[in-house]
Amino acid sequence: MRGAEVVGDLRQRISAGELELPRPGEGSTLQRWRALAELTRSNVVLGRLAEGHADADAILHELGGSRTWTAAGRDQLWGVWAAEPPRPRLSASRAESGELWRLDGTKLWCSGAHHCTHALVTASVDADPGASGKRLFAVDLRQPGIRAVPDSWHAVGMAASDSGAVEFSDAVAEPVGVPGGYVNRPGFWQGGIGVAACWYGGATGVADTLFDQAGRRDDDLTRAHLGAVQVSLGAAWAVLEQAATAIDEDPKDERGTGKIRAFTARATAESSAATVIDHVGRALGAGPLCSDPAHAGRVADLGVYIRQSHAERDLAELGSLLVEGGSPW
Repeated sequence: MRGAEVVGDLRQRISAGELELPRPGEGSTLQRWRALAELTRSNVVLGRLAEGHADADAILHELGGSRTWTAAGRDQLWGVWAAEPPRPRLSASRAESGELWRLDGTKLWCSGAHHCTHALVTASVDADPGASGKRLFAVDLRQPGIRAVPDSWHAVGMAASDSGAVEFSDAVAEPVGVPGGYVNRPGFWQGGIGVAACWYGGATGVADTLFDQAGRRDDDLTRAHLGAVQVSLGAAWAVLEQAATAIDEDPKDERGTGKIRAFTARATAESSAATVIDHVGRALGAGPLCSDPAHAGRVADLGVYIRQSHAERDLAELGSLLVEGGSPW
């Protein structure tokens, strides 16, 4: 599907209440992740945008929302734009009233840049003596002073996610939570595993092509690749199940294991997705990639999507956490 078709589908689902998912830690975390995985299985971009909208809703709930928004509405499409590259910079300053803020600068990696109606955006507030560092803001993107930058998203995979740059000029914003509250909360790591559930879902969509072909071929090698795919996906889902249970048992992360859990689940799902792409390609050759547009698009999209992982940097941080905290086994 093209970007407009994906967004249209997503808006219909939001309007029908299909994206009002159980929030993490409320007893049905696995149900939430299963829904996100199934959406991504059907279309990777759909799942990615749905995850952002659902994550925004969970964040508003966890941090108490803003003066205007406490949940993502059925007539809205939310994004969470929280990437923090060194440059460019998005800055926030207090408006004269003191209750509202103004955003100025450019934000990169804004999924749904041309289509979202609202977003949660991180910005620097160093100039404000009472709120230094990064802070999260809720923004109505339909106001003057906000512009999605044309031709700032050149990806082939995930092209329809429209994850380009957005410029802010004296844009009105409302604070959500305290400075640093966005990252210093249990839900930050819980939301990161929600992304991993989407990676898993995208991988099952790629695997569907191999499953279909394996049933038509009397070929041990094809079925061996299918078996390897099952092993990888089964391991990934088991980690997600275990993580969901742990989150529901300890939603406020009083045991302090949330970060390790998130890094483990994300790395497992990323590895599984890469393994599935590799085995399906080796089993079926270039045929589906060249003649099946849905499969080719899914592989290209998923390959870009899993690069939200920081790969070895995340593994290095996970290793440091284990060394500092002791063996979890």
